[in-house]
Amino acid sequence: MEYVTAVPHPRPEAARPSRAGRRSLALALLSGALGAAVALLATRQRWSEGTATVAGGDFPLTAQGSDVTGVPAALAIVGLAALVAVFAVRRAGRAAVAALLALCGAGTVAAALLGASDGSALDEKAARAAGDTSATVHALTHTAWPYVAAAGGALILLAGLLALRYGRLWPAMSGRYERSGAPRPRRAARPADPDRPEDLWKALDRGEDPTGA
Repeated sequence: MEYVTAVPHPRPEAARPSRAGRRSLALALLSGALGAAVALLATRQRWSEGTATVAGGDFPLTAQGSDVTGVPAALAIVGLAALVAVFAVRRAGRAAVAALLALCGAGTVAAALLGASDGSALDEKAARAAGDTSATVHALTHTAWPYVAAAGGALILLAGLLALRYGRLWPAMSGRYERSGAPRPRRAARPADPDRPEDLWKALDRGEDPTGA
């Protein structure tokens, strides 16, 4: 009787985690880096403008995002650092860093939306321009840049949520270095045996003195 041995084929389900890990990793890297760049760029743009009344008449004033609030830019930088740090840690550490990444995104969104209608930065500029602490800005208008910063924060938040959900499937940095950050010590070479010529030649190639002198 002839027996036929069946060769098992890889199950499609086994390849799904790796595909999901690669796709989520690419999406998280793209959204996190893009979100941080967008948030940083938006904070350097004009968020509001208005006029202040001074002795010579109306004086136009503008306020950049960094004048209104420094929170979105700071959180974008922290989020970008957390995105890189995700690959340096594993297990519980990776989950903690991923949570920090998500919080940075959520904080960026909240700070940008709160700054979208804030006129205190222009009021301070109006007080300095008029020389009167009670002076305020009028004809106040806002631009769409705060909402662009909020969109950048949303992308950072997405990267954090992806890291929380799929981070366990992502690769980690090489284990070549110990936790202290120092490279693992190399194994010491075996002393050359003077009775074996090949050991003497190997020692000479390594720059050692085979005589031990």
